[in-house]
Amino acid sequence: MKLTTITMTTVDGVMQGLGAADEDRRGGFERGGWVADVFDDEAMTYFSGVYQRADAFLFGRRTYEIFAGSWGVMPDPEANPVAGPLNARPKYVASRTLTDPGWAPTTVLSGDLATAVRDLKAGPGGELQVHGSGQLVRWLLDHRLVDEITLLVCPVVVGQGTRLFPDDGPDAALDLVGSRSTSGGVTIQVYRLTGRPRYTTAAPPPNA
Repeated sequence: MKLTTITMTTVDGVMQGLGAADEDRRGGFERGGWVADVFDDEAMTYFSGVYQRADAFLFGRRTYEIFAGSWGVMPDPEANPVAGPLNARPKYVASRTLTDPGWAPTTVLSGDLATAVRDLKAGPGGELQVHGSGQLVRWLLDHRLVDEITLLVCPVVVGQGTRLFPDDGPDAALDLVGSRSTSGGVTIQVYRLTGRPRYTTAAPPPNA
């Protein structure tokens, strides 16, 4: 399977607490709930289509618990384009402490995560999706396990909070394979990872 990460961020790269004011107040974050006012119907239609094409989902524990407490308890989930795939398709959670996930079908990956993810990618299926799960996404990038990154950049700057990419982390060369913007100003960018960037190693000639 192709491992893809799908992340909603602000223009300044923040992904923390997008859904609600009290969703994630770690680090004193006080500006949660920033997505509702800027995520338009066109963006939601695209986002729903992303879930429809997933063959399986991989989560960090915190995002898994947020999703299980919302999408996982919706009545008649089959009628919702996001809840339907989330409830029906295999879910994997990277956690050493979660023992009773309660949201079927879920498998907890508590051992060697790199080996487990490589085994999933080597198995049958088209797309293994990671939604949210910032800490997990950064770990996957650090271990060169991500094949494709989708960013849904919302037209807002919140000025604080956890960002998708850390100040000091792995580098990556990207190939832009898809780009569009919605009428409400959400930009959607799809990148394929192609290895490490090439850096200029010598100064240009004096007369260049």
